[in-house]
Amino acid sequence: MKKAYRAALLRFDDAGAPQFDQDGLLVTGADAQGRVRVLDAGSHAAVAPRHPDAEITHWPGRILAPGFVDMHIHFPQLDIIGAPADGLLPWLENYTFPEESRFADAAHAQAAASFFFDELLRQGVTTALTFCTSHPASVEAFFGEAQRRQLRMIGGKVLQDRHSPDGVRDQTEQSLIDTEALIRRWHGTDRLGYAITPRFAPTSTDAQLRGAGELAAKYADTWIHSHVAENKDEVQWARELFPRARSYLDVYTGFGLMRERAVYAHCIHFDDADRQLMHETRTAAAVSPTSNLFLGSGFFDFEGAQRTHMLHGLASDVGGGTSFSPFHTMLAAYYIGREGQTKPGLSLKPSRLWWLHTAGAAQALGLAGTLGNLQPGCEADFLVLNPVATPLLARKTARSESLEELLFALIVLGDDRLIERTVIGQQGAAAA
Repeated sequence: MKKAYRAALLRFDDAGAPQFDQDGLLVTGADAQGRVRVLDAGSHAAVAPRHPDAEITHWPGRILAPGFVDMHIHFPQLDIIGAPADGLLPWLENYTFPEESRFADAAHAQAAASFFFDELLRQGVTTALTFCTSHPASVEAFFGEAQRRQLRMIGGKVLQDRHSPDGVRDQTEQSLIDTEALIRRWHGTDRLGYAITPRFAPTSTDAQLRGAGELAAKYADTWIHSHVAENKDEVQWARELFPRARSYLDVYTGFGLMRERAVYAHCIHFDDADRQLMHETRTAAAVSPTSNLFLGSGFFDFEGAQRTHMLHGLASDVGGGTSFSPFHTMLAAYYIGREGQTKPGLSLKPSRLWWLHTAGAAQALGLAGTLGNLQPGCEADFLVLNPVATPLLARKTARSESLEELLFALIVLGDDRLIERTVIGQQGAAAA
């Protein structure tokens, strides 16, 4: 059965330009496979006559927007948000690895997965590319809970067979056997996708990285998910461990781990040769501004990424990141765009920030036209935003004289109160 939703409507064209209808109509319905998709979208005056049989829900004063896409997040790290540390490597040693060791316990993993998805939906995130831990139990909990909620999620077992403490270090051969079994069990099941997930090059042996590359070639429509060039100490460590590689990024090339649907978090300490390699292989960067600011890692070069046509999108990187909120992430990206560039003063337009966390992130994941947008054919996961959710927000948005001013007000002043509903199309219902 068709359903239609009337409110202001935000979506993006193929070039990433925003399209906004003050009085819009979004029409959804099931396709031949039973998947709920956008059938039509545009102004109410133009769309309504084409669907006289659609049941209309009217949300006056609200904005319909695509669900946010988080390109890099660690579901087992939700309890270490805000853990103080001198930098990335001490933070991993003192907080991350001890917390992740708890995910060998299936009951603990399940409880964390349930809270994790509650929080994502509360913040308006409908798809995420997610690190689990090195324990298969964490992956089972992640995918099982996502399947129960009928969400489109991507995740995978972490691979780390060296330079890691007991409790999180895995065994090379068994880690690859477990990864392949999990791919076969979960990849392509319902709305789920598997990501082959070396933690980062220094914590995997050559044999493990080689095995990961072989799996990536064998299962070519999976994702690859890892970290690169986040922190200067980490970059130096990688240089010592892989002296033959031109750069830290080049390590992954040598193991067949750069291709479409490969996503590397951070990508801060890059030169143009690295950016060009990313572009040529259609590998994407997951930009994690709150994490980079919190851990003092450095600044992603948005100007360099745009100049070299390097795929990139936004990510929370919880728990190094300090918030699940896409609004906090977009605002931090704006700060970095203003201050952290080789050519300072770049101003990322509000609509560009929003695109990088929705349709642009979907494009970087190789899922353009499937999610992150409200154009016909996209899966119908969307948000109902209340632009007067707080007194200050109401005062500010009432004075907005353009779409860019409106979106920037929502980015600067928005938080979870702005998300009135998160609608998952497959459920036909709203998750508050």
